[in-house]
Amino acid sequence: MSTREESGAEDPIIESRDQLVAPMQAGEKPREKWRIGTEHEKFVYKDYDKHAPSYDEPCGIRDMLLALREFGWKPVEESGNVIAMSGKDGTVSLEPAGQLELSGAPLEDLHQTCAETGRHLTQVKAIGEKCDVKFLGLGMWPDKTREELPVMPKGRYEIMMRHMPKVGSLGLDMMLRTCTIQVNLDYESEACMVKKFRVGLALQPLATALFANSPFTEGKPNGFLSYRSHIWSDTDPHRTGMLPFVFEDGFGYERYVDYMLDVPMYFVFRDGKYIDAAGQSFRDFLKGELPALPGEKPREGDWWDHLSTAFPEVRLKSFLEMRGADGGPWSRICALPAFWVGLLYDGTALDAAWDLVKDWSMEEREALRDAVPRLALDADLPGGGKLRDLAREVLAISRAGLNARARLNSSGDNETGFLKPLDEIVESGKVPAQRLLDLYHGEWNGDIGRVYEHSF
Repeated sequence: MSTREESGAEDPIIESRDQLVAPMQAGEKPREKWRIGTEHEKFVYKDYDKHAPSYDEPCGIRDMLLALREFGWKPVEESGNVIAMSGKDGTVSLEPAGQLELSGAPLEDLHQTCAETGRHLTQVKAIGEKCDVKFLGLGMWPDKTREELPVMPKGRYEIMMRHMPKVGSLGLDMMLRTCTIQVNLDYESEACMVKKFRVGLALQPLATALFANSPFTEGKPNGFLSYRSHIWSDTDPHRTGMLPFVFEDGFGYERYVDYMLDVPMYFVFRDGKYIDAAGQSFRDFLKGELPALPGEKPREGDWWDHLSTAFPEVRLKSFLEMRGADGGPWSRICALPAFWVGLLYDGTALDAAWDLVKDWSMEEREALRDAVPRLALDADLPGGGKLRDLAREVLAISRAGLNARARLNSSGDNETGFLKPLDEIVESGKVPAQRLLDLYHGEWNGDIGRVYEHSF
């Protein structure tokens, strides 16, 4: 989730609708300036008893963040608490229950992305060795109850945790018990954004299936392959989902602004503190009628904050965020940006991907999204066949797109090798969650503790 560093009185007050559209328009970049931003979260645990460390215990989350100073990272504070570390590789931040996230820097190619990921994991593992801490790459805590998990001292989390149970039954699980991988990608125009948004939404269930990696809850199989994806279906209907309006004629920046104005607020950030505005209306804020700040109108930074509080399968800010994948081990982190870059950063590949999905009805898209958390690649496709059949076609398109980019490393390899983990999943017919379930029912003999053998 986003890390807010400062609130500025110099930030312009929003006086016109143009200022609401401006963040999306500001994201337009010529193709040569398109970048790749990869975010990935991991669970943190103490090796001796597998508990999730609190913020302030010795060698807890705060100490681990501060230890990154050894590698040149600088602290970001909120109300006197270190909530993130900033550096050349982006930001390392803490999620609500201490999940550790790298929000990577915008990079030119996947070779740089994977090198960045490798540097980050090398650093946190070095710190972990000194603190008896290890990391687990899954989409959901396999054995922890909500009550067993700490809560980090970050103002927006306190507000969200009060609000979540009022609008859904699984929002606290989303905050406390899940991890994801996502990739942030650019566009060159409004029309380019629209096409990428539509392809991203239509194929997000495929990404969810390929990365499905959350089959356990509180020590037992939960009946899902991506329980993390299922959690989003009962988190908050006002700010999640497949966004049917994206596929309607005339969709563009203005329509997304209307959607965001209808998303209830969480907070306003003032003078280093979060003010609870949960459930209140940004439209009222624009009129100076927000109950949390009566008589005050929003500043541009408030709108940027608000854009970060919707959680659809694809999210638009000044770039597009692909949000469908469960967390996973290092070997799969680089595969997600490879999948989407191959599809969305080459014009021929983008056209081919859209041709595969453009005739699906909204009902068919929703049905596929609803089926994937349980069935993954065994979900039925619109018009017949299984999702695994589509996976082969889509991976071939992505590979062709990466080939066309022709971004080579020092050894002369292009970016297609990063798709290999996904090729293996499709060829085997088993997504990561199914492999874990096979181990649980076989070699592990029902002992969920064995999952920790799969740490980073």
